[in-house]
Amino acid sequence: MLTPRRRPKRVIVKLGTGVLTSGAGRLDTVRIAGVCAQIAAVRSSGTEVIVVSSGAVGLGMGRLALARRPHETAKKQALAAVGQSLLMETWQAGFAPHGITVAQVLLTHEDLRARDRYLGVKETLAQLIGYGAVPVINENDAVSAAEIKFGDNDTLSAMVASLVGAQFLLILSTAPGLVDMRGTGRVVPVVERITPEIEAMAGGTTSETAVGGMVSKVSAAKLATKSGCGVFVANGAEPDIIPRLLSGSGPGTFFVPSGLPLEARKRWLAYFQRPSGTIRINACAVPVLREQGRSLLAVGVTGSTGEFAEGDVVDIAGPDGTVIARGKAAFGSKEIPALAGKKGDQVRALHPSRRRIEVVHRNDLALL
Repeated sequence: MLTPRRRPKRVIVKLGTGVLTSGAGRLDTVRIAGVCAQIAAVRSSGTEVIVVSSGAVGLGMGRLALARRPHETAKKQALAAVGQSLLMETWQAGFAPHGITVAQVLLTHEDLRARDRYLGVKETLAQLIGYGAVPVINENDAVSAAEIKFGDNDTLSAMVASLVGAQFLLILSTAPGLVDMRGTGRVVPVVERITPEIEAMAGGTTSETAVGGMVSKVSAAKLATKSGCGVFVANGAEPDIIPRLLSGSGPGTFFVPSGLPLEARKRWLAYFQRPSGTIRINACAVPVLREQGRSLLAVGVTGSTGEFAEGDVVDIAGPDGTVIARGKAAFGSKEIPALAGKKGDQVRALHPSRRRIEVVHRNDLALL
């Protein structure tokens, strides 16, 4: 396990439903109290902690005596509404002996997709930390419809880690880490780079109260590490797992962060958006974007899919369909066919009033 050289300034601790409960709707208050004690100890050493907590839907199931997680969105929203207050009461009770106040923060994907709301959430979290509170974040499941959902709290935790510039994200569940089921059958201690082979090791979940499984954890690690955040995946039931992981002695899997985190605005473009469409480019344009860091010009464009307007965020895909970047389109999808393959003077002739003729300017483009 990689040992951090010094205590991190800020970490995110994400806890899955399986760690927090001892069955559908039954909170494991002893374990939660233990987690709170660990977080209090970490905070006393100068590290800021933000919690991302699952469990609201599962608690709602227990309170309403349901054995199976419903499929209907409205029913899951209702269960979350019942369970969320129970979840927060339990967290406050766990932190109370340590003199720590918790703050509920409920988010939808829309809160992080819109730039002004994204910045507002960032400032709110900073203020809460400044007050000495522990933010406890969950998806706002009671109102989240499909188009504004994160999908799972692993993804949410990775986005929060990116948002606040956390040094480490600890994803704690019932899994001991990433297990090499196709080889040794043992936990992979360190993942230097998330390859297709690493992704193939992940599996889903069969729990009635949880979503995601290892697939979502590896996906979250992929997002967070590209933002310069190291990710631990470990079993939350292990004694003192949080301080042990941060000291480098805990069991689990560590995903090594990328060396150069994206600048904040480009990180927002890359990971907090749902693209409206895709701009396709030719083979020559791929190294121009990837290796030279230049803007996407019309001469490198071959076409587009989906409907998008000027200013919308779009994917940029190479000839084989692989998405290599994401950015703000300077032209709408209806204009792309006439621009595709055109040189600069031809684009200016089509749009003489425009000051810029880049299809996606490099300042509005983030490589993936």
